[in-house]
Amino acid sequence: MKLFIDNLNYIDLSKPIDISIPIIDNERNLSAWYVSPPVFEPVKTENYTGSVKEGGPVNFRNIFFNPHGHGTHTECLGHITENVYSINKVLKTFHFKAQLISVSPKEVENKEGVIDEVIFPEDLGEISNSVEALIVRTLPNDESKKFKQYSSTNPPYFDVSCVEILLEKGIKHLLIDLPSVDREEDNGKLLFHHAFWEVPRQPNFERTITELIYVENNIPDGEYILNLQTAPFENDASPSKPVLYQIFKK
Repeated sequence: MKLFIDNLNYIDLSKPIDISIPIIDNERNLSAWYVSPPVFEPVKTENYTGSVKEGGPVNFRNIFFNPHGHGTHTECLGHITENVYSINKVLKTFHFKAQLISVSPKEVENKEGVIDEVIFPEDLGEISNSVEALIVRTLPNDESKKFKQYSSTNPPYFDVSCVEILLEKGIKHLLIDLPSVDREEDNGKLLFHHAFWEVPRQPNFERTITELIYVENNIPDGEYILNLQTAPFENDASPSKPVLYQIFKK
């Protein structure tokens, strides 16, 4: 099914490009921030089991997970504010013009003598003035990202100076294939988070950050239409399913 986005351009709704990483009932599930693996377990009482395999009428399972540490998720400013604002209330529209870029973080020795991998403004290249969402694929890029155990690995992160160019370009939604925009251990400063959401000076309720996506190598850099859907949790973050659609010309 074709959906025209203007007089010349359209998307094909039958060809979605899913860039989310699912939460699975398995110890191979992606993990960050020192959380234990997610747990999927059937509800059980004295006279009932929520497992067809174990003789129950239906599969009826409790699931324990952490949205920030177990898969693709979208968060709002409630992640860093005393009042836990809900992504379910903040994200009110779900389709955006988006740009996918691939970047190679630079190795930099920090003050403690540790080698960090950092993304700087010049690494972002040319960002279109017509997009609201920026999707960042870090290089090298392979499928191990779908199952990576990130805790204590000091993953790549963004230098806070990147925020200035993102806001200058009008980026409201940032999507990355990393566990955070900030350094894993930064003494709780979360400089990028605070600058992007302008907390506490002028809190911005429109912008979102989506972390732990995975963009296959065969998906070319360029502009797309992004459908960003979250599960309706009243929480600062929720599991999400960002889907891209290639833009075709008539």
